[in-house]
Amino acid sequence: MKLKASFLVEIMGLVLFAMIISCKHEIPFRIAEDTPVIGGTQSCSADTVYFQNKVLPLLNSGCAMSGCHDIITHEEDVYLSTYGNIMATGGVRPGDPSNSKLFKVLNKSGSERMPPPPAAAFTQAQKDIIYTWILQGAKNNACNDCDTTLFTYSGAVTPIMNTYCKGCHNPTNLGGGIDVSTYASVKSIALNGKLIGSIMHTAGFSAMPKGSSKLSDCRINQVQKWITAGTPNN
Repeated sequence: MKLKASFLVEIMGLVLFAMIISCKHEIPFRIAEDTPVIGGTQSCSADTVYFQNKVLPLLNSGCAMSGCHDIITHEEDVYLSTYGNIMATGGVRPGDPSNSKLFKVLNKSGSERMPPPPAAAFTQAQKDIIYTWILQGAKNNACNDCDTTLFTYSGAVTPIMNTYCKGCHNPTNLGGGIDVSTYASVKSIALNGKLIGSIMHTAGFSAMPKGSSKLSDCRINQVQKWITAGTPNN
């Protein structure tokens, strides 16, 4: 009986050991908490780069895409859709852009460059936005830069497309088969209802910007007024 009991204990031990070494535990990706936004109602200063106005839309459009650094994929455990996670996972060193991974990867080449090919590289102006924001302390700040009396294509719609949409919807990265890099293509989705339906997060349309907050009421109004005016190329 003692031999059988000892044998049974050994077998159970081996089974338990096999279960432990074969078990894979996924470490859940932790979403960092955001700090409160600084400002948002005051006028913008030409000397300041505001995170909510310039940096976050740029990273959401160019980096936090499906299959890259969105909350679902978070490639290499980097998630760039919120301030908290940009600071927690993006390698940002406030005041020191040259040693901040978020800035350095924008200037690399080949497969190491972000956004990676075939996506278009950030322009020098866009790199300068990231550089200056980090240099100024990488704050979660905002200002009021929207004017509903301005609703021309060049003055309102194009900046909105370039800032919030073009990273995912351009000739080299046709998300949903949509390109917003030209007037003709933007006019097309404006006339068929996709543009306003998407930015208003209307049921039945793919909510845009993807995986991010809805555009402000002011910017939605700018687009709506442009459409109501007949989508002129003005």
